[in-house]
Amino acid sequence: MTASLQRCKHSDCGQASLLSPDCMETTANLSESTRPQSVSRRIATAGAVASRVLVVKLSSLGDLFHALPAVHCLKAGLQATVDWVVHPAYQELVACFADVNRVIPLARGIWSGALVGDVRALRAQPYDLIVDLQGILKSALASRLARGSQRIGPSFHREGSRLFYQTIAGPRNKDRHAVEENLDVVRHLGLPVLPPVFPVKFPVQLVGELEPRVALIPFSRWPSKNWPVPSFVQTGRDLQEQANASIFLIGGAAEAAACAEMEKEFKGRVMNLAGQLSLPQLGGVLQAMNLVIANDSGPMHMAASLGTPVLAVFGPTDKKRTGPYGDRHRVAAGNLRCQPCFAKRCRFQDGSCLRAVTPECVTTIALEMLRTK
Repeated sequence: MTASLQRCKHSDCGQASLLSPDCMETTANLSESTRPQSVSRRIATAGAVASRVLVVKLSSLGDLFHALPAVHCLKAGLQATVDWVVHPAYQELVACFADVNRVIPLARGIWSGALVGDVRALRAQPYDLIVDLQGILKSALASRLARGSQRIGPSFHREGSRLFYQTIAGPRNKDRHAVEENLDVVRHLGLPVLPPVFPVKFPVQLVGELEPRVALIPFSRWPSKNWPVPSFVQTGRDLQEQANASIFLIGGAAEAAACAEMEKEFKGRVMNLAGQLSLPQLGGVLQAMNLVIANDSGPMHMAASLGTPVLAVFGPTDKKRTGPYGDRHRVAAGNLRCQPCFAKRCRFQDGSCLRAVTPECVTTIALEMLRTK
């Protein structure tokens, strides 16, 4: 391997400003005539009765959090009551979103026995505005089945979903963060784009370990996004030695055994919570951390939305699009020409982009973040 593959660009790691709202805001120049007229009239009428808005965002974990600033702007700008359609796996999580009045589960499988009841619940109430923030065929069908006079789709629509919307929230622009893409609908309606907030209310979790508390999240859904486990272990051990950190291992049930093996590599304070937490409980734990070190994953975005400092290790994905959102966070990444490739498995079979990020580099940045918390 060449020296360039071993080098982690520390200067890139600190460019959190690349992910700030000010840097990436793109305003859609849409005429007033392109806006849904019933909603535009409601906006223009002072003291109007609060509207009813249905948001369709089915999954996944990180994407749900990326939608929160846009949903908050819709609720505030339209004086709206907001209901949210989501896959059942995330129903308990969305119930923790402060701006959401009612959560409507929609079965993932088309042949699910629960689907008929879910559609009945979806059609139980009429809506003034239906906003699809998923942009796939299934979410578009859900938007069409719901009772509403106006349906808006996202600029990033695909799978033929465009056919089911009355209008699209601006032109496609993938060269920005996913949070900004979701905010297109707010601009499209002529509503104020408020400073991004992520209103969530998670139950407090009494973690009981001394500060600084550092969560390690070593796994994601894509094998290609996973920084090597030995690198996570080395960084965690270094932080124990140099910062007297308490280490928390975070993962799902499928990662419990791997996290148990990692736990054996640590000395001092370490707690393995893999497979033991519901999504709301995970939120409560992450908000109690002083630092989260993670791959590009849903829990990473959850931590960033809570304001917990995040140090994310990026390989095949684009930090501009899906990095931790906000100026408290940092990204450690290699500098290979093949990045970002967006491949679920490395075509070179060696994960060079992630191995280029050394534990020493991540430890250095983590210590800086802990000192400036």
